[in-house]
Amino acid sequence: MKTMRLTAGMAAAVFAVTLLSGCTEVAKALNKGGDTKCSEYLTQNADDQRMTITKFIQQQSGNDATPPGTQVDLSMAAVQGLCQVQANGDTPIKNADIAGIFLKK
Repeated sequence: MKTMRLTAGMAAAVFAVTLLSGCTEVAKALNKGGDTKCSEYLTQNADDQRMTITKFIQQQSGNDATPPGTQVDLSMAAVQGLCQVQANGDTPIKNADIAGIFLKK
């Protein structure tokens, strides 16, 4: 009986880990990268923002390799700053720029 409980507990733990890692893969697949709206980007937590920026850099470069961490960090800071001041929150992060501060695109 004790072995059966231990096996059930281990199975539940394996299922939970699989489920959690599967959620990350689903989130990556659904992530829009550069097409993410500024308003949406600003509501994401830091991990989701990192995933968004990483995908955006990959889209820009046409390369699926993971970009260097410093490139992601600097891009996150730039997009955060630009998105906070865009006149139109629906601007995709790939189009966020200085002109968007003054003009509704």
